[in-house]
Amino acid sequence: MSSLSILIIDDEANIRKTLTIFMESRGHKVSTASNVRSAMEAAASRRFDLALVDLRLGTESGLDLIPAMVKSFPWMKLVVITAYATVETAVEAMKRGATDYITKPFDFDRLDHVTAQLASLCEMEKRLMPSSGEMEIESREPSMQRALSLARQVASSEAVVLIRGMSGTGKTVLARSMHLMSKRAKGPFGVISCPTLSKDLLESELFGHVKGAFTGALRDNPGRIAACEGGTLFFDEIGDLPLSIQPKLLRFIQEREYERVGDQHTRKADVRIIAATNIDLELAVKEGRFREDLYYRLNVVPIELPTLAERPGDIEPLASSLLAYFNAENGKSIQGFTDDVLAIFRSYAWPGNIRELRNVIERAVILCNASQIDADLLPETMAANKTVLRLGDPVTLDRIEEQHIRKVLAETASLQEAATILGIDQATLWRKRKQLGIR
Repeated sequence: MSSLSILIIDDEANIRKTLTIFMESRGHKVSTASNVRSAMEAAASRRFDLALVDLRLGTESGLDLIPAMVKSFPWMKLVVITAYATVETAVEAMKRGATDYITKPFDFDRLDHVTAQLASLCEMEKRLMPSSGEMEIESREPSMQRALSLARQVASSEAVVLIRGMSGTGKTVLARSMHLMSKRAKGPFGVISCPTLSKDLLESELFGHVKGAFTGALRDNPGRIAACEGGTLFFDEIGDLPLSIQPKLLRFIQEREYERVGDQHTRKADVRIIAATNIDLELAVKEGRFREDLYYRLNVVPIELPTLAERPGDIEPLASSLLAYFNAENGKSIQGFTDDVLAIFRSYAWPGNIRELRNVIERAVILCNASQIDADLLPETMAANKTVLRLGDPVTLDRIEEQHIRKVLAETASLQEAATILGIDQATLWRKRKQLGIR
């Protein structure tokens, strides 16, 4: 998990101390405030990634603090912490700009999950998404320009959108940007990370539950759908959604109706759905891992995000932008990259996509003591990928296989044709592509 700069805003000293110990044990940097005034002063003194805001701050209201912080510090994620969570307060907090909510007494597993999710989002947004709300993910490459153009076109509609692309290509950033360009921009934007929760927890997180619905359900939980009323709910890696939950999501998309876990009362919600996946959903349907009817309901407007390797013209501008950011973060004035580094950047496969590029630049900036970043500051695996391999070279079979697969895929018109040449089935080729980060 990336390290975050966190501001804890709570009028109870014991809560501030407990949260500080917990967050610092996870490697985060923490500051605290006990009231609205000290919170605004602290936020103005340095850049925070995340603020945990208690709803009751003595005689003051954390709900009133949220809009002021959103306006003054638009990059900062706000998570409400409260012992008085209701559907109304959760929805109102997210309408005013909160990203999520956590109830007292704290479930530290949930606190860990929410923090990790926001850390991942912050990592992707830095230097790739503006604070103004208008999409600024730029590209010189036609494939990316087409994706961005389509995203702008459908952002103002109510259509379900399915964003497809490998991990690290910016799917979450694009989804949030579409929300900010939509008529729902003033409403909440919620994220459900399908791979990170068990089936039971995912169902409760999505639809909510009533007190006593299962062991550990000590109070009502409104659920993410209710909390996103009037806004957008983003399903990250929806291909990992359990089969048992898929019919319930399909019903919600079609009818806007659902029930909380342990409750027979049918509820309605006005929420737009955007989903993302890095797997072949068509193959998942054929293998019985994903419902065909849900697939067609999600695939109304598909948007394909290319890998970073498929955007060679964007690599240098992105690297320069990230360099400027990490210069400022670390108090350095590194002027650029050597020609060797730029050559490696252009030839490298970038299996981790933009996320990997960001990590590479951050590491290099921290280690660099010169005016330019040299190849010695790059991970060894990057320099090794610069060389075109030949049969008989002193390298592993895995590297020969990877280069051969990339070459065959680049020179064939379909996945089936490539699989036939390689002598493997389509499913095996798909798994290898995913492992290697190949589109």
